[in-house]
Amino acid sequence: MGLLTAATVVLLVCIACLLSITAWRRKSGKGKMPPGPSPLPILGTMMQVKPKDLANTLRKVSAGIIFSNNKEWLEVRRFALTTLRNFGMGKRSIEQRIQEESEHLLEEINKTNGAPFDPTFMLSSAVSNIICSIIFGKRYDYQDKKFLALLANMNSIAKMMNSHWGQLYQMFSKIMDYLPGPHNKIFTEFDVLKAFVSEEVKIHQASLDPSSPQDFIDCFLSKMQEEKENPNSSFHMENLITSAFDLFIAGTETTSTTVRYGLLLLLKHPKIQEKVQEEIDRVIGRSRRPCVADRTQMPYTDAVVHEIQRFIALVPLALPHTVIKDTNFREYIIPKGTTIFPVISSVLYDKKEFPNPNEFNPEHFLKENGTFRKSDLFMPFSAGKRICPGEGLARMEIFLLVATILQNFTLKSVVDPQELDITPTLSGTTNIPRAYQLCALPR
Repeated sequence: MGLLTAATVVLLVCIACLLSITAWRRKSGKGKMPPGPSPLPILGTMMQVKPKDLANTLRKVSAGIIFSNNKEWLEVRRFALTTLRNFGMGKRSIEQRIQEESEHLLEEINKTNGAPFDPTFMLSSAVSNIICSIIFGKRYDYQDKKFLALLANMNSIAKMMNSHWGQLYQMFSKIMDYLPGPHNKIFTEFDVLKAFVSEEVKIHQASLDPSSPQDFIDCFLSKMQEEKENPNSSFHMENLITSAFDLFIAGTETTSTTVRYGLLLLLKHPKIQEKVQEEIDRVIGRSRRPCVADRTQMPYTDAVVHEIQRFIALVPLALPHTVIKDTNFREYIIPKGTTIFPVISSVLYDKKEFPNPNEFNPEHFLKENGTFRKSDLFMPFSAGKRICPGEGLARMEIFLLVATILQNFTLKSVVDPQELDITPTLSGTTNIPRAYQLCALPR
């Protein structure tokens, strides 16, 4: 018993010393970091962070999560950004592909005949097909078994990443790699999706025409051929599969979730929905489909779309950024090599820029005369060199899908709008709306 007591005392002293050293380093020299929780030995900041509401917890304690990047990532990312921006693939532009898929979405909504339905599947199918068209050069029928399995796979990945186990893995990956648990299943799901991409790559290799690339995979394969003599090229098969995988899963879940959350907010605020439809009828009418050029003539609809993205703060923690040199931040110093995790929701909910930020109000993006008001603090796609490469695509999709749906249907809640719960059901790496149903009444 005496030895056990002595060992306990020694352990407590060691912990106290470690905490004292940590506190001292935070207040001196390069260790003078911005305020945040003091990490405990082994446990780190686990006791201070609440996985159930990770975004708000980190917004309060200013904590960060460590990730890495490299030269290959930078080159491939730059290629993806340029390809998506220019999109010199085939004869159809991104806008045309979105408009074509919107028609299929309208057909599916029409099949409900005004009866209540959950829009999750339809929206995921539509957005996923837009991504499929861009990356793979084709779309799938909404009832295609292969396509359904793909959607189920991505839904499973999204849920795992936002679960307690998924969040713990992202915070303590070096430890969790050696521990059993549900978090290990996500790698199986990743393998299934990568196998699907690999199969598509093989099909593209057999029919590739470098002079006329039809999609993202064709462009990447052509780049691989250009650099085949370069032993240090970043354009190889592994990076092709990984980059296509990343674009596919990120481009599907984020955009479809944004639109789904947006429709829920419009159900909650029917008067806002009415004002959007009035603007659609005045600017576009009913005889043609909405196009990107309409956006500049529709300040209220544009403001609603912006407010949807601001209010839901879909990815509240954004992506990790690495400090490339010792950086002065207010009265603190962030050492070179530190990886920081920007809390984007703190900017989207800035009280000075957006009065009453917890309220859904399109006026946040409108001037007194009714014209659109830009804001430098609107950054739902992150900021800096790691801003989402698919921002342009996502902005087009959200505007065109919302405008097309409201042009053709009036959305009604199956319960009193005041009873709708618009708080996210998962608030970890992504804010996910609660399940709901709506009725789409033809206009």
